[in-house]
Amino acid sequence: MSVPVLAGSPEPAAAPTRHAPDAGTLWRPSAPCAPRTCTGAGGPTRLPALAALRFAAVLFLLLAGCLAHLAAGLLGRHLPAGAVRLWCRWVVRACGVRPRIDGAAAPDGGLLLVANHVSWLDIPLIAAVRPARMLAKSEIRAWPVAGRLTARGGALFIDRDRVRALPATVARIAAALRSGDAVAVFPEGSTWCGRARGRFRRAAFQAALDAGVPVQPVRLDYRRADGETATAAAFVGDDTLLASVWRVASTRGLTAEVRVARPIAPGSHPDRARLARAAETAVLPPEHPAPVPGPRRIVFGPRPGVLPATGEALTA
Repeated sequence: MSVPVLAGSPEPAAAPTRHAPDAGTLWRPSAPCAPRTCTGAGGPTRLPALAALRFAAVLFLLLAGCLAHLAAGLLGRHLPAGAVRLWCRWVVRACGVRPRIDGAAAPDGGLLLVANHVSWLDIPLIAAVRPARMLAKSEIRAWPVAGRLTARGGALFIDRDRVRALPATVARIAAALRSGDAVAVFPEGSTWCGRARGRFRRAAFQAALDAGVPVQPVRLDYRRADGETATAAAFVGDDTLLASVWRVASTRGLTAEVRVARPIAPGSHPDRARLARAAETAVLPPEHPAPVPGPRRIVFGPRPGVLPATGEALTA
């Protein structure tokens, strides 16, 4: 990604349709969303001094995470899951984002969590629903701090330039599910701004079929104080992580809504195409699905691997 301007008010994009056509390829899907057209007019902003304090707090936490990773590496150990969970919680709070979670996922057993994909903040928010392993594009390994931390957190990396890697990727997901792990994927295959969304690719759903585990749809929405969709949190196009962090830290009144839909039972759909369609309908309908009955909670889970769906559906 190239470096965009950190501040400014770009022209907002025209109102997109619910499902915009995908760019890219089946193997490397991409979204038409871009910082210049999608992330402007994000709502009320903080005073520059307060925004700078939040920005500095996030950078401090990233640095602390890097030092913790280095210390664990020198000792030949992995970072404790509880420490990673706490780190995620602090990062979200430092950004000034208020999480609101409705519903609950099964606390244990193999489970495929699928969600729409808007922001780098999706990762700790998904961890709030259920501690999960995530599959990441191989490029994330090179990200400063985040790449090392995601690797230490148990993430699996996939080279999206190698189409032949898809069957092995699906097999690894299925093996993790059979072992009782939760695996989180983003089947749209790319980040979208929140006003437009992508279609769900099917590859990861084959792993759920092979392992015989339920699929847990989760919907993520970012809202302004007035309840309208907030695109300030979107991490799209040629955006950079620093630019996105600054934009989020500068925006007042951001709320992250996490809605947990009813799980899709194993065996309820005969093939991955129908299973993917059912999950997409649960995550991306005009109206929100009813949340699963359960306690309302804001808890940040361990092992925030990374993101994405697999093969056809790898995130960007």
